[in-house]
Amino acid sequence: MSMTPTLAHWQDLFVHFASLSLLAVGGAITTAPDMHRYLVGQQAWLSDAQFTSSIALSQAAPGPNVLFVALLGWNVGLNAGGGPAAGWPAWALALLGVLVSMSATILPSSVLTYTATRWAQRNRDLRAVRAFKTGLAPIVIALLMATGWLLSAVHDQPARDWPLWLLTALTALLVWRTRVHLLWLLGAGALLGALGLV
Repeated sequence: MSMTPTLAHWQDLFVHFASLSLLAVGGAITTAPDMHRYLVGQQAWLSDAQFTSSIALSQAAPGPNVLFVALLGWNVGLNAGGGPAAGWPAWALALLGVLVSMSATILPSSVLTYTATRWAQRNRDLRAVRAFKTGLAPIVIALLMATGWLLSAVHDQPARDWPLWLLTALTALLVWRTRVHLLWLLGAGALLGALGLV
């Protein structure tokens, strides 16, 4: 990692994540493509594997989906400190990374949500408010699809990964056309993965 931990780097991380927080329509996960561009492509603070592993681990864990931001911050701080073998300074920077990334992600969107929700509740009968709510649905779907595309880009060998792509398409079709609970589909995917079929 090319980052030497300076105040300017932490400020840049805070400002970038705070601006993404205001664009996180549909949840923080919808901003993952730009987080990847910034952390992996532009700054080189994380590797592709660290980025995708952070998202996968946080999505597998119980709790809110914003936990991946904490793991991204953790990895940025740990890398800035020289890795786990560097001792307590690296662990302290990892905790600082969690604090910076999570506060930048949570504070702006929380203030905006609180303010906008109060205003929208008072003006819920306005045609513009109803149109705005209706218009956000395709945007959220597109952002989620962009995140899915980014996470699946790791699997770019169709001859080897065709079972995974088939499972993904089948799952998407089942979610769209049936009322099968998503947890059953996640469990089936986990079982197929544990058996080595995907």
